[in-house]
Amino acid sequence: MPLHVVILAAGQGSRMRSRLPKVLHPVGGRPMLHHVMSTARALGAEAIHTVIGHGAEAVRDATPGEATFWVHQAEQLGTGHAVAQALPNLPDDARVLVLYGDVPLTSRETLAHLADQISDRSMALLTVTMADPDGYGRILRNERGEVTAIVEQKDATEEQRAITEVNTGILGLSARHLKDWLPALSSNNAQGEYYLTDVIAMAVTQDVRVRVAQPDTVYEVQGVNNRQQLAVLERWYQQNEAARLMQEGATLADPARVDVRGHVRVGWDVSIDVNAVFEGEVTIEDGVRIGPDCVIRDSILRKGAVIEAHSIVEGSDVGPSASVGPFARVRPGTRLATRSKVGNFVETKKSEVGEGSKINHLSYVGDAVLGRDVNVGAGTITCNYDGVNKHRTVLGDGVFVGSNTALVAPVTVADRATIGAGSTITRDIESQELAVARGRQRNIANWQRPTNPSDQE
Repeated sequence: MPLHVVILAAGQGSRMRSRLPKVLHPVGGRPMLHHVMSTARALGAEAIHTVIGHGAEAVRDATPGEATFWVHQAEQLGTGHAVAQALPNLPDDARVLVLYGDVPLTSRETLAHLADQISDRSMALLTVTMADPDGYGRILRNERGEVTAIVEQKDATEEQRAITEVNTGILGLSARHLKDWLPALSSNNAQGEYYLTDVIAMAVTQDVRVRVAQPDTVYEVQGVNNRQQLAVLERWYQQNEAARLMQEGATLADPARVDVRGHVRVGWDVSIDVNAVFEGEVTIEDGVRIGPDCVIRDSILRKGAVIEAHSIVEGSDVGPSASVGPFARVRPGTRLATRSKVGNFVETKKSEVGEGSKINHLSYVGDAVLGRDVNVGAGTITCNYDGVNKHRTVLGDGVFVGSNTALVAPVTVADRATIGAGSTITRDIESQELAVARGRQRNIANWQRPTNPSDQE
């Protein structure tokens, strides 16, 4: 039986007090809905059907390239009504898992176990036991321990409200059963809605076995209705990511002060200090050291690289044993070769820095190519933008650039050339030439410094 996944993502989420659709609020740097979609794909689902309503256009726009059938729910009349909108696209022989766009962290293993229990003679229900079940539908069982129904809290008696096993909302059943049972749902309840959970009682009356599974932790089935719950899930997610990084070979100075907002791969003997933030796709190879308060985004840090404190690396490739920072900004398109250095208060953009080359202090290098063993003095800038177009600066092997130099691109400085400090370079420099482009110094003897008459009173 092929597996189809229906994701319910039509709710407004009014308690979030946000104009952003609830399912687009992020956990770990990704919208909650995208977490659910990723897990559905990891299950090997043949198709994903996403039911949208409130903020439908925003949800679609924020989910480019995702292989899903978008199903529109014009009126939010309950979970049963939402799933019914997807029925026309579900083949009769399918197993169907119903997931929720605001329950983002259910594991693939938990859902795979649940899906394995779906057949023509059984359906699967994910429950959880909670110390405080307030707000959740309670699981009703008979004297043999078999599930007989789910009662929503607003419809439950005092005795039923004392039950601590609750419904997560996540369930699986055959498409044939869905198509038989959903049309028979009633909205005769306290909410005036069509509850998907009512299919449990229908299964019992038709001798369809209700098999129950539970997750390893309650956080797997924690939904988000407000920003407090969102924060709780974020911390749990980050705790798990920190544990994974340590298992894979990273030493974290404080596991509670590392944030992963994307996907991070680490090698062995990686050291990560406090308040590191990783965004997008990040690869950290063996022996890399990252100082405190750094942001690494969509980058590769190769073996033995060092990122000193308060540095930002984005969209870049930091080569083996290269050094960045402290207080450096390495912008997209930068490639740092082996043992190269970008020092304190240096910014690079779309530049290649050759093996052993150094930009040690207080410089901006953009749209540039530096060869091997180049030394760029403090206060150097590449003037790469003429107001309309960007232009390239090329520095050959062994070039020495004196401090406080402006390189007006396009310009090429050939191998082993030298530029005197304080120069503004507007023309190419040949190999081994010395270029000095600054006003001649004059020293005037017996200079009388101007005075302010008020100072003499």
